[in-house]
Amino acid sequence: MATTTIAAFNTCFQLSNKSNAHPLKNGTHLHKNSAHLLHKSTQVREHNCLKSRFLSFPLDLPNVSVKRNCNRRRHGEFTGSCSSSASTGRVGTIYWKGNASLASFGIKHKRFPKVVRMDFTQSLPGMMPWIVAGTAAAALINPATFAWVSKEYYAPALGGIMLSIGVQLSVKDFALALQRPLPLTLGYLAQYLLKPVLGLLIARAFRTPPTFAAGFILTACVAGAQLSSYASFLSKGDVALSIVLTSFSTISSVLVTPLLTGLLIGSVVPVDAIAMSKSILQVVLIPVAIGLALNTYAKSLVNVIRPFMPLMAVVCTSLCIGSPLALNRSQIMSIEGLQLLLPVLTFHASAFMIGYWVSKLSPLRQQENICRTISLCTGMQSSTLAGLLATQFLGGSQAVPAACSVVAMAIMGLSLASFWGKGFRIRDIPAIAIGHPA
Repeated sequence: MATTTIAAFNTCFQLSNKSNAHPLKNGTHLHKNSAHLLHKSTQVREHNCLKSRFLSFPLDLPNVSVKRNCNRRRHGEFTGSCSSSASTGRVGTIYWKGNASLASFGIKHKRFPKVVRMDFTQSLPGMMPWIVAGTAAAALINPATFAWVSKEYYAPALGGIMLSIGVQLSVKDFALALQRPLPLTLGYLAQYLLKPVLGLLIARAFRTPPTFAAGFILTACVAGAQLSSYASFLSKGDVALSIVLTSFSTISSVLVTPLLTGLLIGSVVPVDAIAMSKSILQVVLIPVAIGLALNTYAKSLVNVIRPFMPLMAVVCTSLCIGSPLALNRSQIMSIEGLQLLLPVLTFHASAFMIGYWVSKLSPLRQQENICRTISLCTGMQSSTLAGLLATQFLGGSQAVPAACSVVAMAIMGLSLASFWGKGFRIRDIPAIAIGHPA
């Protein structure tokens, strides 16, 4: 077993229980199966400075994931905030999974927590902006790469994305909504009330060409993107709220999206709301329900297929992005198509801002992590679903705004999440712009 040594500079840690306190000594070894090392009431707390302490962890992995600038304290956890990993050279505490850290001292845990293995499939969500940008570039430079993806393949590809989401959900996720009605309601209204109105106003303000206008407004009327849950994780937001909000908005899109589309663009382009509801039911609700059922009643099967789900989701997302870009390349590269870039960027930037500041209003004021989550869920919508609906009901060219939206929201959303995850705040932007971050 490889041993990772973590040096805690300028910080020492004190063990405290009901009777006395004993500092950790140099060279203390916390073995994988030594959860009973200390008494159940033991806590590890940050203390005054000493020069350096070394805690050696015999692990099965050559590296340990490190979380920067984290100072969370939980009963029985290693909570120092000034440690540095010799293997990575970054400052921070050890990344924990569940309710305990790597250095858990056995506080009512049935088993020692597992180290998180960051294999290729687990790292795919973090690579999504690059994958999306690469897909867009390939589709526009060499359309033949994705031109073979016809309407017949589009629906199964989106169904594969929804299935990969369903196997990650459980009944408990939906039960969380009952415990937090206000933030859930705020996020839901931001997605299905503020965002559609914003899309309509921006389309009119920029005089979006009729070739793309209906598809642009449709893109503003779909549910939140599944990628927003990963963005919430990166931003240190409320991941559970993001999962529940995205799930609820996705399921209710069967009724809400056709209704909004009919109200906002029905007078411009005829919309068959019933047929659209059936399509959403087939490619969204049924795959999600199948995944949820598998995760509930066939966990052994889910454990086998779950590692492959991120890869399947990435492949399906690439097909859903590349196809409309490749098939409509001439229109995209035209003057009218290039004029679509600014409205799309403005729409997403405004949606992120509205989602954040609405949840900051005095009567509705939420915690910072919830504000970040609502912002990301508002600015990142399921543009792949919008592309499918536009292709089926509005015409191929109307899917172009949705494809452009996927590229914009993935890059902008994950960049914003990374900005927050590094400890920056919105009010730090002016200082960062002039080169003097706080």
